[in-house]
Order: sequence, then C-alpha cells, then structure tokens
Amino acid sequence: MTLSGTEIAALVGSYFWPFIRIGAAFMAAPVTGSKTVPVRVRLAMALVITSVVVPVMPPGPAIDPFSLPALSIIIQQVLIGVAMGFSLQLVFSAVVTGGQVIAMKMGLGFASMVDPQNGRQVPVVSQFYLLLVTLLFLVFNGHLMLVRFLVDSFEVLPVAADGITRDGIWTLVSWGSRMFEGAVWLAVPAVGSLLVVNTAFGVMARAAPQLNIFAVGFPMTLIFGFVVLLFALPTVVPQFRALMNEGFALAGRVLAGG
Repeated sequence: MTLSGTEIAALVGSYFWPFIRIGAAFMAAPVTGSKTVPVRVRLAMALVITSVVVPVMPPGPAIDPFSLPALSIIIQQVLIGVAMGFSLQLVFSAVVTGGQVIAMKMGLGFASMVDPQNGRQVPVVSQFYLLLVTLLFLVFNGHLMLVRFLVDSFEVLPVAADGITRDGIWTLVSWGSRMFEGAVWLAVPAVGSLLVVNTAFGVMARAAPQLNIFAVGFPMTLIFGFVVLLFALPTVVPQFRALMNEGFALAGRVLAGG
C-alpha cells in the first residue's frame, strides 16, 4: 500500500487538529487545568478523547501540519479550546470571589493558603468553597458534559482557518460582570447576617462605652461567621448548578458567534 504526501498530511491532520483543540480546552478548563494535575495526564486525556472523537467528526482540511497555512488553523483551534475552558473557569472564579468577600467580612482575610487550581494565595473560605464546587462539578457530571461539548463543537465550528469571531470574544469578555454578580449572590446570606451582627456590636459599643468591643467582637464575628456558613451551605448547590449551566451556555454562544 502506497500513500501520497497529500494523503499522509490528511491522515496526520485528522488527528492533529482535534488534539490541539481538546488539549487547549483541558489546559484551560477547571479541574483538568489545575496545577496539581500533571501535564502528562492532560496529554493522555486529550489523546484518548481525540481517538474517540475523530471517527465521528467531519473530515478536516488536507493541509500539511508543518506548512504556513496550518499556523492559522492551529491558532484558531487553540482559541476555541481556551474559550470553552475559560467559560467554565469563570464560574469557579465567581465562587472564589464570593468566598473572598465572605472571608473579609468574617475577619478571615488574613488566613490564606495556596489555591491548587490557580496556584496563588486565597483566603481559606475561598479554598473551602473551591473544594466544595469542585466536588459538585464532578457530582453533576460536569466533566462528562465538557467532553460532550467538545465533541459537539466540531459540528458547530469545524476545523478550518476561521473560527471564533469578534462578537464571540466580546460575549466571553462581557460575561465577567455576571461572574461578579454570581459572587455577590453567593456571599449575600453570609454578608447580610454578619452585617446584623456588626450592627448589634455597634449598638452595644454605643450603649456601654466601657466595654472593649474589639476584644469581644472579633471572636464573636468569627463564631457567627462559621455558623452562617453552615446554614448557607445548602444555597450553594442550586447557585452553582445555575452558574455551571450558564457557563456551558456561554461557551455555546461564543462558538456560535455571540
């Protein structure tokens, strides 16, 4: 059996282009994009998904992967994969931001630890919420939804030199306001309750100036803060589910051109 150079380029490209998009999505998506996940594991996952996707996807362009026209295709596949992963990353960033707001209100803003998802220092409350929503993401089969979304993306945006439009990029950027809105809604129960506690301490300090309110208020605020977190945990599940669905819908709008 003999193969021409064009046939070899088409065979290599049929696996190379989807691998670039899927690998970029896994690098940017939550959970798989965490710094605690080794790069070899991400590459292995991308190779496995690519081998499953290629037989059911439309044929790619017969272009030499090492030619100059292939560079624009590579850039587009990276942009598409990063956009899909970043859409879900915004959902997790909303949860982390909400945890930071709660931590500052409780007085735990000084207690920080390394976030394995992004590799930076975040308050322990944010880290707690991040671990919680990571488990919820897996419980809700978010990783399977991501794989299904990657497979469907090759029908919406086949492998070609053109891909995401400016309107799609602007849609992704403008969703940043929704990220802060989700963070506020997540922090509202705790912040509202702690505001009542701080108001009560203010009235006490006004009624009894001899009372050292700073010595009493700080530990009491921490205690009430943990109690509020305990009672506010059931509200995290529906809010995160709604944010996750919005994240997948956002990725769909980005691929569809806004």
